[in-house]
Amino acid sequence: MFGVALAAPPGPMNAVIAEESVVRGWSAGARAGFGAMSADALFMVLASLGLVTFVEQFPTLRAAMVGIGGLLMLYFAYGAAQETGSTFREAADPDTDSAGFTKAFLLALTNPYQILFWLTIGVGLLKSGTVDVLSHTPYLGSSLANLVVVETGSPALIVGFFGGISLWALGFPATLVAAERRVDSFAPVVAGVSAVVLGGFGVVFLWDAVQTLVFA
Repeated sequence: MFGVALAAPPGPMNAVIAEESVVRGWSAGARAGFGAMSADALFMVLASLGLVTFVEQFPTLRAAMVGIGGLLMLYFAYGAAQETGSTFREAADPDTDSAGFTKAFLLALTNPYQILFWLTIGVGLLKSGTVDVLSHTPYLGSSLANLVVVETGSPALIVGFFGGISLWALGFPATLVAAERRVDSFAPVVAGVSAVVLGGFGVVFLWDAVQTLVFA
């Protein structure tokens, strides 16, 4: 439940997964999802070693990472906009399908929301205690507080957390592909929406980086 709650809300990661799914097929979308999850796995290792906190102690380094993320999002938004004329049945070259994994992985590594999660809640998952699962859902957390509270520090919780993300990474692309097969115009619409979402987050991330550099 925790993994799905964190993976499901709209954002740059799901924009990439959606674009890859409807333009290149289910396997490309799933690889993009696992690209984002791989970044979470890396963050978990770094959090356990205390290295994630190191990034937060240096605002300039964090700003540089966020700025790079913003530029990447704008670049990928441009690519998504170019694919608004594609459909799933015009599947892309299989040699390029794996790009979704790298794209999502790089965006996740420079995503301040994921960095902040692993600086706070993510570290808490590794220690004995409790965590209010749904209160950390992006955008909706305050209205879902105290509904599901679980014990932390358990290997089962970590396995379940990544199991939930895996479920979303497999199920979300499958749903999109099934819908696209029924509506031929679905792929261009999703690619266009993905371009808008990525472009919007790109601008927000760049502005965040500029503010950090100016006011740090």
